[in-house]
Amino acid sequence: MSSQSTRVYIGQLAGTAVFAPNGDQLGIVRDVVCLLRPPPDRPRVIGLVVEVGARRRIFVPMTKVTDVSAGQVVATGAVNLRRFAQRESETLVVAQIIDRRVQERESGDEVKVLDAAMELHNRDWTLGRLHIRKGKATFRRRAETKTVDWEDVLDISGLAGDQDVDNLLESVAEMHPADVAAVLADLPAKRRIEVARGLTDERLADVLEEMADSGRIEVLDRLDAERAADILEQMDPDDAADLLGDLSPERAAALLELVEPDEAEDLRRLLIYPDASAGGMMTTEPIVLPPDATVAQALAAIRSPDISPSLAAQVYVVRPPLETPTGRLLGVVHFQRLLREPPATLVSGVIDRSVKPVRPEAPLAAVTRSFATYNLVALPVIDEGNRLLGAVTADDVIDHMLGDDWRERVEIDEDEEAADGRA
Repeated sequence: MSSQSTRVYIGQLAGTAVFAPNGDQLGIVRDVVCLLRPPPDRPRVIGLVVEVGARRRIFVPMTKVTDVSAGQVVATGAVNLRRFAQRESETLVVAQIIDRRVQERESGDEVKVLDAAMELHNRDWTLGRLHIRKGKATFRRRAETKTVDWEDVLDISGLAGDQDVDNLLESVAEMHPADVAAVLADLPAKRRIEVARGLTDERLADVLEEMADSGRIEVLDRLDAERAADILEQMDPDDAADLLGDLSPERAAALLELVEPDEAEDLRRLLIYPDASAGGMMTTEPIVLPPDATVAQALAAIRSPDISPSLAAQVYVVRPPLETPTGRLLGVVHFQRLLREPPATLVSGVIDRSVKPVRPEAPLAAVTRSFATYNLVALPVIDEGNRLLGAVTADDVIDHMLGDDWRERVEIDEDEEAADGRA
């Protein structure tokens, strides 16, 4: 172990790349795992939570770490790729200690933990120092910050104090919603709710769409009704309907009463269809245009950043009215065709009539065959009067093909049985 690595601040370590001795990058440090011990013993650091690949977090024991600093971490030997699951005796430094408000022993004042340093002594890593802030900054005065020993703070071993979410929110600010969902899944339940409450409505809606059913039900149930209804309004209608369908009937009915009437009507319509049917999978907000719209108008519609790539792949040309359920569906226009046409061309002149819509009661197998037959990323859903009800997108079909619990299932590496250093 390098001598310069005898003290490392964990707030700076989070986000650091982890390398194998040959220079190959293994992943990124997301947190540090420690065991809290009764005074005077300091917490013992037993390993790192490292993100490898897509949305998988694993445990790397400190016994496999040969060098650690704020600039890089080097790990040697085989590591177990089983997904990290926090044990009851373990504490996550970033998730559960940093940002916590506790009491300073000497002054008795409430302080906020800004960072924690781990130190190497006799081949063991422990938490030794805390960087704390007393009071709040004002226009005229900066808040006092200082570094103290672990023993100079009361109650932190019991995690009795309140905890802010500033650092965690900052660390996930630029992450894809699916990655934020993975972060929340790894947090203790109380901390998961605290972080969820700190996200904006739009951001939390995106994250809930990527979470496993049990996790997003838990989050929505812990939000006040007004906020929960706002989140549902921000979600894609099909995802919002799926989530409502998983709630208790009383909770779902109460939330629907708080949702804007037009959106509540769409959600109620989606809730009548079986989950694995075209109606249950569709969104009620495809891109809809009248036959006299131009190619330029169609391109402007699909450029909207609020439209998912799968929905932006084609527009639906219909007779008025243009809100679902619309007037008669005339056909679809693919975005590649739009790119090849003069801007003033009417969309009615470039319609693809070969795509056969499906009825809302069509089962998953029939919908899947339609996607494969026409090489589509979205498929129109119509009623018996040929009125457009919505569109099913490829990502929703894949979700249902994988099964309800696919976000919770993790492929285990062939060396799963290897010890992870936490026995």
